[in-house]
Amino acid sequence: MSGQYPYSACRSLVSLSSVLLVLAAGLVPGASCTAGGDPGAKPIPEAKDQDIGSLGVAGYAKLLCSSVFVSEMEDAVAIEHSRRVTRALVRLPAEDMAQVTESIDHENRLVRATLRGALTRTARLYGDQGCIIHPEDHDGIYFDPVPVRTTLPDAKTLPWPMGDLLSDDPLPPEVDEEKLKAAVEVAFEPPSRTAGLVVVYKGRLVAERYAEGITKDTLMESWSQGKSLTGTLIGRLEQEGLLNLEDPAPVPEWQGPGDERSKITIADLMRMSSGLEFTLYERLVKSPDGRLEVGPQYPDHYYPYVGAIDVFRYVVSRPLQFPPNTVGRYRNCDPLTLGYIVKRIVQEQGQEYLTYPQRELFDKIGIRRMVLDTDPYGNFVLSGYEHGTPRDWARIGLLYLQRGMWQGTRLLSEDFVDFVRTPAPAWKNEENRGESVARYGGMWWVNTKGNWAAPEDAYYAAGAGGQSTVVIPSRDLVLARLTDYDDSPEAHSKNRVNQALEGILAAIGTE
Repeated sequence: MSGQYPYSACRSLVSLSSVLLVLAAGLVPGASCTAGGDPGAKPIPEAKDQDIGSLGVAGYAKLLCSSVFVSEMEDAVAIEHSRRVTRALVRLPAEDMAQVTESIDHENRLVRATLRGALTRTARLYGDQGCIIHPEDHDGIYFDPVPVRTTLPDAKTLPWPMGDLLSDDPLPPEVDEEKLKAAVEVAFEPPSRTAGLVVVYKGRLVAERYAEGITKDTLMESWSQGKSLTGTLIGRLEQEGLLNLEDPAPVPEWQGPGDERSKITIADLMRMSSGLEFTLYERLVKSPDGRLEVGPQYPDHYYPYVGAIDVFRYVVSRPLQFPPNTVGRYRNCDPLTLGYIVKRIVQEQGQEYLTYPQRELFDKIGIRRMVLDTDPYGNFVLSGYEHGTPRDWARIGLLYLQRGMWQGTRLLSEDFVDFVRTPAPAWKNEENRGESVARYGGMWWVNTKGNWAAPEDAYYAAGAGGQSTVVIPSRDLVLARLTDYDDSPEAHSKNRVNQALEGILAAIGTE
């Protein structure tokens, strides 16, 4: 059962062989969670020096664990899904993927994946902290999991958006219900992998549909939409007066004499414009079938997902490559550094970090459960490891559509909402390639290049495989869509949903 732990997380780290080694050496185990001492004292290996096969198998074990124990897929379905995602996102080469086997232990809620019968990596479900990859040298994690509980009553007892009861009243007169239903169907036409889609108009849920085997309560991978969620947590802290976007980022590791990173502001991080060195495209190569996969060295960008490392320590250790706010680049170092800032501020207030999103955001907008996965050190990997539902992503979109207000309570400042939807200046120099149209805001993408068939004021959260939450202020509309991970080079699901959005907007006339 979620949130119940039959053993100590610290004890799980000490295997029998570790205990025997300690006793043989005449040592007495101390209070540390690890058999080898404080894990924080160990240097974190560089991504480029890691075994690509080991990282790929670790990623597959984690994805399969989440698919079975969080999304509750049948084993065969979960295996097919996780293999596709590992190939497409973790980017394990096809020849390696073909040599991977897996075992699913339902009793202990863990998955083991093995490459070529020799190299095995493990991921296990740790209640409300989701599935976590075990480090290569420890069969466990470095923190005590914390149950996350909502204080809200059963969703069946409250009307939308604080609950799941939907209105029986006729739709507004400007909505053509038949055209709306037909438009939503387009999003599910093969070969689209759309799993669930929700449309909210003027705060009311006016349309939704789910693929076979999916319900409104199915928790699904949401990938980099988590970046927008990280930004929202920053917005909550700003509203509470605990930070200012224009302040230098409160990262102790950057405050040494002459450290140019001390000039990075929270706004720079929000805009993916920190300038930190974090490899990605320079370490990818094209496969014979035209897909990008990792070359001889693993990229920093994917390492937090599969490395079983302290992700916060790793990202704040990166040197500066460009002056802050001069180059816009999509890299996981910036949202994860924001996550580090959130953790430090929350803990400085004497609050429990792992329950903070539920207490200070989710419970306030009707979200009863969203699984935010952590690394083995208890840090949210909220650049892309979270599981939610289309309804809950629509609630987050609705918070922004309402300019930070929720049923009479301000949760985000209006200035913050305006900030996230304003094109980031440094993205006029995307990837340091010179003049370009800025298409990123503040942890949200902006529709300046017409990526969505929507007005230019639209802005959106986006995740790998076609996950998206689109906010369209001029049409008072939110669209939330999750997929069974569309890995097609043609992005069939995105194309279908764009066609659907065109139909949805046509079905909802202007007053």
